[in-house]
Amino acid sequence: MARAINFSAGPAALPEEVLTIAAAEMLDWHGSGQSVMEMSHRGREFISIAEAAERDLRELLAIPANYKVLFLQGGATLQFEMVPINLLAGKASADYVHTGEWAKKAIKEARAFCQVNVVASSEDRQFTYAPAQADWKLNKDAAYVHYTANETIGGVEFHWVPDTGDVPLVADMSSNLMSKPVDVAKYGLIYAGAQKNIGPAGLTIVIVRDDLIGKAVPTPPAMLDYKIQADNESMFNTPPTYAIYIAGLVFQWLKKQGGLAAIEQQNIAKASLLYDFLDASRFFKNPVAKADRSRMNVPFTLADAALDEEFLKGAKARGMVQLKGHRSVGGMRASIYNAVSLSAVKTLVDYMAEFENSHG
Repeated sequence: MARAINFSAGPAALPEEVLTIAAAEMLDWHGSGQSVMEMSHRGREFISIAEAAERDLRELLAIPANYKVLFLQGGATLQFEMVPINLLAGKASADYVHTGEWAKKAIKEARAFCQVNVVASSEDRQFTYAPAQADWKLNKDAAYVHYTANETIGGVEFHWVPDTGDVPLVADMSSNLMSKPVDVAKYGLIYAGAQKNIGPAGLTIVIVRDDLIGKAVPTPPAMLDYKIQADNESMFNTPPTYAIYIAGLVFQWLKKQGGLAAIEQQNIAKASLLYDFLDASRFFKNPVAKADRSRMNVPFTLADAALDEEFLKGAKARGMVQLKGHRSVGGMRASIYNAVSLSAVKTLVDYMAEFENSHG
């Protein structure tokens, strides 16, 4: 059976090369006689897998030595709580930028721990743009400034790094980490659920500057304490071993592609192909401000919503799946993460042109 062209927002497509390697190693990893899923997380075999994954991640992102890399569980949603629990450090407030559904969730959870200052919002235009830095009302006494680097549902991405001065910058990069180079030193903390560009669901990456951990007031429960997780090298309890293994294979694949600068160029080419078609179309529409369009998640609507199901049915018949938009906004959405090829996007654009010609 032919593999589908998968435009899912997450869990998302993985590189076929990675899946092939994982399949070949399923019963016997490197002569160990074990599947990675069966290994003790304390054993030398898995320790070597975890160390290689961290080493390759550090190399790809050029992570400075004064940052910890944590392989955690709970998804980005748990980080909505862990960030304020660990980073408030006795301060009363934190600044948040509201750009859509995921920022909204982060804000809601943070309010259980501190005063949240919403320093900028794009709600006035239905979350279709990234608020300019000049419009942010930052608080110099905030413990940190949090923003969502890419809104998966709305298709809005920051293509610039906010300047927050001496206040630590925190970013939810769940849907665009590993899609382009990142200057990690500009951030206090970066977190990302793995199920977009990194690996399967179940793993969360946290990259946090040394001086920001171990200062939580009051001391957090052990599982929610970055310091304890760092001191135990992400193995305070059993980590998501197989997800870490797959992430490590993805990091190796990214290195073979030429690293993050090279993968960024591929992502620019894919996004440009789709957005150029949308801009030229009178039948399909993307609502996002051009300067803030996501390279990862491209929402679009048809001229007549009554044709949505027919469009999806035709796409499936051509081997394309997961194009239905998020239930909160409707329409369509093509998520074109690293593992989605340029040829896959071309197949989508060709189908959209065909559909427009027959229905427009």
